[in-house]
Order: sequence, then structure tokens, then C-alpha cells
Amino acid sequence: KRQVSTQSTWGQEWCDLMEGTDVCFAPVLSMQEAAQHPHNAGRQALVEVAGVTQPNVAPRFQGTPSAIRTPPPKVGQHTTSILAALGYSAQDIERFRGDGVI
Repeated sequence: KRQVSTQSTWGQEWCDLMEGTDVCFAPVLSMQEAAQHPHNAGRQALVEVAGVTQPNVAPRFQGTPSAIRTPPPKVGQHTTSILAALGYSAQDIERFRGDGVI
């Protein structure tokens, strides 16, 4: 048996150690690393739309093509309309802005 210290072994070393074993594992990756991971890249699991890397459409079927048609919303883009739809007045929303809530 091989002992490994969790405080000194990172990343690829863990993958190398566990590949080919019956250990169920997966590395924790940043979004950039995930997009470049061979499995995800091969499956086109992540795509870039308007400069934002995001999960691709799922599930994808051969006979039913699909695609992401619009970019993701910007942070806060729909805040006002959502709060208004929830019943908050324009004055409430402006107060939230002024208080730094939104």
C-alpha cells in the first residue's frame, strides 16, 4: 500500500495515483480548467457565449440540434423587473439601491 499525505499531494498527482483504480473520484477544477479538461472538451460540455464560459445545452440529441441562442444576462440586468413583478414599488427598489441591497 502507498500512503499519501493530503497536505503535500495535489492535483495531477492525485489523478495519477487514482486512475485505473476502483476509487470513484474527480478533480475539483476551476471553470477554466474544466473547459480544458479532455473529457469536457471532447464532449463540448462547456461553451463560450459572449465572453462567458458556461455549461452547454443538455441533454443534446443527434436528431434534435440545440444551441445557446443568447448571451447570459449581466449581473443585476433583470433585478428591477423581477422585484417589480414581486410587488415592490419603484420607491422600494430605489431605496434598496441606495442602501446597497441591490
